Amino acid sequence: MSDETTRQYLVVANDEEQYSLWEAGRPVPAGWHPRGVRGSREECLAHIEQVWTDMRPLSLRLSMAG
Repeated sequence: MSDETTRQYLVVANDEEQYSLWEAGRPVPAGWHPRGVRGSREECLAHIEQVWTDMRPLSLRLSMAG
């Protein structure tokens, strides 16, 4: 197995509710927070696709809501 097939990732999000992947075992960058999902790249991307249904940053959504 190659490193890529065994590498584990975390789903992380920032305060604007924008999602990303982060390699497990590395410190999460400032401003980003683990969302409790860990797995392969494909598993994490599938989770992000399921939960990140509105790509607009939180501040824009709030401002548009009035």
